[in-house]
Amino acid sequence: MITLITNIKELLQVRETSVSKVSGAEMAVLPTIRNAFLILEDDLIADFGEMKNLPEIKADQVMDATGKIVLPAWCDSHTHIVYAGNREQEFVDRINGLSYEEIANRGGGILNSALTLNAASEEEIYEQSKLRLEEVMHLGTGAVEIKSGYGLTTEGELKMLRVIKKLAENYPIAIKATFLGAHAFPVQYKENKAGYIDEIITRMLPEIAKNKLAAYIDVFCETGYFSVEETEKIMAAGIQYGLIPKIHVNQFNSIGGIQAGIKFKALSVDHLEVMSPDDIKALKDTETMPVALPSCSYFLSIPYTPAREMIKAGLPLALATDFNPGSTPSGNMNFVVATACIKMKMTPEEAINAATINGAYAMGLSETHGSITKGKKANLILTKPISSYYQIPYAFGSNLIERVFLEGKILA
Repeated sequence: MITLITNIKELLQVRETSVSKVSGAEMAVLPTIRNAFLILEDDLIADFGEMKNLPEIKADQVMDATGKIVLPAWCDSHTHIVYAGNREQEFVDRINGLSYEEIANRGGGILNSALTLNAASEEEIYEQSKLRLEEVMHLGTGAVEIKSGYGLTTEGELKMLRVIKKLAENYPIAIKATFLGAHAFPVQYKENKAGYIDEIITRMLPEIAKNKLAAYIDVFCETGYFSVEETEKIMAAGIQYGLIPKIHVNQFNSIGGIQAGIKFKALSVDHLEVMSPDDIKALKDTETMPVALPSCSYFLSIPYTPAREMIKAGLPLALATDFNPGSTPSGNMNFVVATACIKMKMTPEEAINAATINGAYAMGLSETHGSITKGKKANLILTKPISSYYQIPYAFGSNLIERVFLEGKILA
């Protein structure tokens, strides 16, 4: 199946030679081709260039994109899409003055979601989660990482990971699974934290490794959750079972989690709402990708990741949704890109780089996703007619997507 898209107003994120990520000043450079063509062959990008250089080709499908822009589908490297129920009441509680931490301390938050999830069947969780996955696909997401972490029991965590695996098998979107058993301490282990960590290491990890249910291991390293020492112990155990670390750090406090992530060669460190100069310095010249979650800051009314300081220091930055029932009940990467521009003062070029090529890096997909490069997956967004790609973050409340291509096929 050969698809030819012609007269593209502007083709974004064009990389003749694929790069794994962009950092610092490079983030402000978004390579594009005006008045372009794009050729897809089956599920891959086959060719592209200026219309004047369009080769003779017999295509099965031809689309005229006059006035429209084409860019790679979004790469969302941090989500919790698999869950049961919702936490609408906590949303109202926050409006009435309770903080995220206060809600958690009285049994809400992650523990509330764990209670709901463990009471639901695997099929119920799958049916609820697939609707969220379908929604983000139609919003232009072509690759997504999904975490466990609402089971907090061996069976609950395995149940979540099996649902993630089933989603990956049934949908034409790249899905990476992350084991986040260390999301919070269950009520029954409140006075025996070492006991729960032991369950993670001796019961959960062997089953996950045996059944190949995850690529990554995550820990919520934060005051009131898992300490740096506990985080390091869990990361080390995950590595022993072949899992690569990706950790939650610096959401509310800077306690040394970033340095721990770097020490264990974490693929990414995520949240980063609170960053000290030492945290930024520690990330320089490492292979660890910082990931910002601006819609979480928006929803919880907490600080935003200091993108300008980090980019000025030469760091890369990725953007992700944090889609979850408690702190970010949205998987809309278009809103994330807009919010990064509006609230974090990222330029549209920086935000698009962060949500495509750097997002792909943050889930180990640089070779197949995140840019318009020959041989990469044909995962694309075709916009409606728009004045320029600046309109994507500018018109933050509008749906500017006309078509989404996943693995070369138009999403119905």
